[in-house]
Amino acid sequence: MPWIKVFSIEEATGFLKEQYDAAIKRAGRIWNIVGIMSQNPRTMKASMDMYGVIMFGQSPLSRGQREMLATVTSSINHCLY
Repeated sequence: MPWIKVFSIEEATGFLKEQYDAAIKRAGRIWNIVGIMSQNPRTMKASMDMYGVIMFGQSPLSRGQREMLATVTSSINHCLY
């Protein structure tokens, strides 16, 4: 099974610490999907920015419809978030 080093909040410094702090402010914790990107905090920021636009930006889909699509997709992919 693959293994990826995930930096803890205590280990985070610099830009990673900024991203972790933003994640905690946004969600109250560091979710696994965010932590797995700790090796590359610039990718983490880009991913979170894209998520924000997809879920909260202008769209013909309602917020509920977007959440439903994300939930169904995760279920089909057997993702446990």
